[in-house]
Amino acid sequence: MENAIVAHDLTKHFGRFTAVDHITFRVPRGQIFGFLGPNGSGKTTTIRILLGLMKPTAGLAEVLGMDITRQPERVRAHLGYMSQRFSLYNDLTVIENLRFFGRAYGLHGDKLRAQIDFVLQMAGLVGRERQYARLLAGGWRQRLALGAAIMHTPQLVFLDEPTAGVDPVSRRMFWDLLYRLTSEGMTIFVTTHYMDEAEHCNQLAFIHNGHIIAEGTPSEIKERMMHGQVLELSPGDPARAVGLLRAAQSDGRLQADEVALYGLSVHVIGADIAGQQATILEMLRAEGIDPGLALLIPPSLEDVFIANVR
Repeated sequence: MENAIVAHDLTKHFGRFTAVDHITFRVPRGQIFGFLGPNGSGKTTTIRILLGLMKPTAGLAEVLGMDITRQPERVRAHLGYMSQRFSLYNDLTVIENLRFFGRAYGLHGDKLRAQIDFVLQMAGLVGRERQYARLLAGGWRQRLALGAAIMHTPQLVFLDEPTAGVDPVSRRMFWDLLYRLTSEGMTIFVTTHYMDEAEHCNQLAFIHNGHIIAEGTPSEIKERMMHGQVLELSPGDPARAVGLLRAAQSDGRLQADEVALYGLSVHVIGADIAGQQATILEMLRAEGIDPGLALLIPPSLEDVFIANVR
């Protein structure tokens, strides 16, 4: 499969600090590629290099078949970018924003009008053309920002944490838009720290402290990188349950790799958690904690990420 991005030994130093440390990955064309990691892990620095806004200290960055460090202007004509802050003009209406971005990308006349019509239909913004961007709810602003980023029909779009602060329903609708765009041949490179969104990507790379720690499809990563079992508990007092089980982990009474809080649930991860399930339940009951429903479940990508960061 042809690649939209090839990064090989990509490195970026800021003085003595290494933001990106010899990372290598490929992004196939026509897919959603998820670049996951916590804040400060190197995600945004990598995007800036791939957009040609920052030169790497070392390594190769090939975007759409061109060396981004040697031909940045030529490559950028085929790229779109949407930032976490939704780069819109709040005092312009929806249609005025689209006109502005379309003209900035060199669109005029019938081509500009046709592309505005396409974006309004795609993003579900028909009927909202005269609304000011500042008055749109978060989900609508998000879709408008995506529409502005693809006014020039780019081959590759970078989305830097595009769903931060957006409600779950709007996030789901946004991902439906992304699927539609990739079905029409666009490649999407998306950064996020929402691990549940990673399940929607075709390919993933996990970055932590500037290093790629896992890469592949969601199912490949879970199969290859997660060897332990996951016991999910639903205790009446999750925070206290976590404290108790971590204490047991520390003093050797519980052989577990990780005890983590997941909303109102607790995940206990280890090589033989099934064999210790009865002991875990008894530990909690002995301290007056109702363990609730206890289930052995398949690992989530968040379980995998936490296990590999450890």
